[in-house]
Amino acid sequence: MSKIWFVTGSSSGFGRLWAEAALKRGDRVVATARTTKKLDDLVERFPETVLPLELDVTDREAVFEAVERAAQRFGRLDVVVNNAGYGHVGMVEEVTERELREQLETNFFGAVWVTQAVLPVLRRQGAGHLLQVTSEGGVRAYPGFGAYHASKWAVEGLTEALAQEVEDFGIRVTCVEPGPFATDFAARGLKSSQELPAYDGTRATKSPEFRIGDPDATVPAILTLVDHPNPPRRLILGDVLPEVEAIYESRLQTWREWQEVSLRAFGTPAE
Repeated sequence: MSKIWFVTGSSSGFGRLWAEAALKRGDRVVATARTTKKLDDLVERFPETVLPLELDVTDREAVFEAVERAAQRFGRLDVVVNNAGYGHVGMVEEVTERELREQLETNFFGAVWVTQAVLPVLRRQGAGHLLQVTSEGGVRAYPGFGAYHASKWAVEGLTEALAQEVEDFGIRVTCVEPGPFATDFAARGLKSSQELPAYDGTRATKSPEFRIGDPDATVPAILTLVDHPNPPRRLILGDVLPEVEAIYESRLQTWREWQEVSLRAFGTPAE
């Protein structure tokens, strides 16, 4: 049975790849983007099964209107992909108020508005799968990406609560956590703060080295995810699990080492 997708940020990157893959297998897709010009070729190839909509996810009213149009056109929504976003580079001290607010407006609040808009549709159906595209940067952090990490960690925290709130309605929620891939994200989706010379040494010695994956390889993984009857709450895309495991082990070790102090803070003596 074909599925109906609602995909934000579908003009490029993962959004484009996954929307096109869904269309190729016979699903129907509501493809949203800031400008639909980049979706013209999809409309030409799939005129009956794609609905292109111009959408800036930071505009809450426009988000609700887009979701209403999508539901009216196709009758339901089965897969919602919260993909729209960009990255910001800058040490925490370098990031301006405006830069930080704009990062959160798109990556966090944009995801919230889409989530709030689709939930009434999914609740009425008693089913649906919401994919929150966060990042490996939603579970770990690098110097120079504080604003980006703040936005993605916020989505992860919101989603952890959301998944528990909506599971009784038959709605499933997954944080999709891609590692670095050879999309156009760096060229199209990165903004930068003005650099302070004080951090030149940090940039030189602590800049991360990434293993870059093939974005096309994510397609079967995403299709497997949305077709699974019991999808996970989190899915890493790429070879980053060993590093993430090491981070969590380090956190657990620290919490255990400081457990006596933690219990004293609660008024409970350690055993």
